[in-house]
Amino acid sequence: MGTEAKIGILTVSDRASRGEYEDLGGPAIEATFREYLTSPWLPEYRVIPDVRRDIEHVLRELADDVGCDLIVTTGGTGPAVRDVTPEATEEVCEKMMPGFGELMRTVSLQYVPTAILSRQTAGIRGKALIVNLPGKPSAIRQCLDAVFPAIPYCLDLIGAAFLEADPNVIEVFRPKKK
Repeated sequence: MGTEAKIGILTVSDRASRGEYEDLGGPAIEATFREYLTSPWLPEYRVIPDVRRDIEHVLRELADDVGCDLIVTTGGTGPAVRDVTPEATEEVCEKMMPGFGELMRTVSLQYVPTAILSRQTAGIRGKALIVNLPGKPSAIRQCLDAVFPAIPYCLDLIGAAFLEADPNVIEVFRPKKK
């Protein structure tokens, strides 16, 4: 319980990776976790282009070599030709967790009718949970607010780091001990 969790933050964007515009998604994820978490954690931040092979490589690196407990991606979840983050996630995961994407789309539909175009998903690789988020910072927060309550317990179940959150910011769910 005293161990520092490692959280991978991966921005998938051709233009941000080339420095053509500032990545807003990755910093939005990090800011949200800084607000949520009371347990110690360390971010592992990457920005890469929309290239499936590269996404798969970085997801494997973050899970297997860096030892991230949670990896959160932003970008590449739409229907455009270069949007391949969900395919890369599915390729590297042993178990898919479709409920994450289902809930994120449900929540996002309350804000925009185009949420049905989003293909976010989640899966497990070893002792890491990988969650795909949309690219827009406001949508990132909406989606994290929806799915984060289940993330700490999922990490418990797969043997990853123990995350604690500030209940004044977000309530996490763990079953009551008998």
